[in-house]
Amino acid sequence: MLSLESIDISQNSPTNSLSSKVYSTSIVNLSGRTAIITGAGDGLGKQVAIKLSRQGVNLALIARDKSRLTEVKQTIQSANKLLKVKIYPCDIRITQDLSNIVKKIIKDFRNVHILINVAGIWQKMMAVEEIDEKVVDDVIDTNLTALIHCTRLVLPILKKQAEAAIINVSSKSGVTAQAGQSVYSASKWGVRGFTEVLKADLKNTPVRVAGVYQSGTNTKMFEKTGEEVPSEKFTDPSDLADVTVYMLSRPEKIWLHEVRVEY
Repeated sequence: MLSLESIDISQNSPTNSLSSKVYSTSIVNLSGRTAIITGAGDGLGKQVAIKLSRQGVNLALIARDKSRLTEVKQTIQSANKLLKVKIYPCDIRITQDLSNIVKKIIKDFRNVHILINVAGIWQKMMAVEEIDEKVVDDVIDTNLTALIHCTRLVLPILKKQAEAAIINVSSKSGVTAQAGQSVYSASKWGVRGFTEVLKADLKNTPVRVAGVYQSGTNTKMFEKTGEEVPSEKFTDPSDLADVTVYMLSRPEKIWLHEVRVEY
């Protein structure tokens, strides 16, 4: 297997020239596979769901907001009524609820081939001593703890497949230190560490693991905290979703372990 350990995708990156070479090889057909996506109600998770549906991937969509999940499902099935798409409203911070949802997904789909951990929340930028206790708990529980639980719960069914994949969406804040983001960065560095250990643990299994480390993405994550962040240069979530699908569709002997996306 050719392992491309780290790919930097940006306007000025010399690795942009790699895309034409890689696209010239045969890609993996994702049709008929099943993917679990967390944070699928809006933003990147929604766009990943839409892009994977166009590849014929059946979808188990998890998010807190049932109405948003319903809209995503309707959007997907309006284009492909034959695709199996089910929604699972859940606060992934509540581990027992998440466990019950994963059991239900496995019962509904029987097989799961892909897990994409997208769900995440922002911590309004400020000094660590000014951050409310509840914010600390919510950010760590959502961005890191729930991701770990979701992975450990889904992993047994992934290991039963001929080939499977886990993609953990972290952040640029998981590879760099940025002022005012102490708790958010702690959660994202945690995701990176967890992802790296997963790669080692699952090396001789059918499950391949990758991390995505993106700069600012034009979603409502900042807005939900009441923070105004200039987003003119931010990556469009639809474009970032294309990167995720690209990672999953590489030929059998090529796997992108780590992708960094910058505007």
